[in-house]
Amino acid sequence: QVQLVESGGGLVQAGGSLRLSCAASGSRFSINAMGWFRQAPGQQRELVAAIVGGGIVTYADSVKGRFTISRGSAKNTVDLQMNSLKPEDTAVYYCNAKVPVVPGGSQYDYWGQGTQVTVSS
Repeated sequence: QVQLVESGGGLVQAGGSLRLSCAASGSRFSINAMGWFRQAPGQQRELVAAIVGGGIVTYADSVKGRFTISRGSAKNTVDLQMNSLKPEDTAVYYCNAKVPVVPGGSQYDYWGQGTQVTVSS
């Protein structure tokens, strides 16, 4: 069973910075991709940023130029550096890992417990 443990988050004023970290454990196989999603009250969960295997990254348009995702050398950790935060970034942020069920086969999504990020105006 893969477990994702998140840290970081909290309350910050608009224009400030926060860093989220996530560590995965228990995976039998190399994790294909890791990323961060967020969910604001009354809204659907949305992709914030993701990084795949060798370093291919993708960002939501709303965070491009402000957020940076990075993955540890062991490929089982992922960080999200969030700069120039805005009130609309307020949400619960969830770490995600895509883990193969068997090597080269289908993959399963694992989720962290979520961490609250609140940006005050």
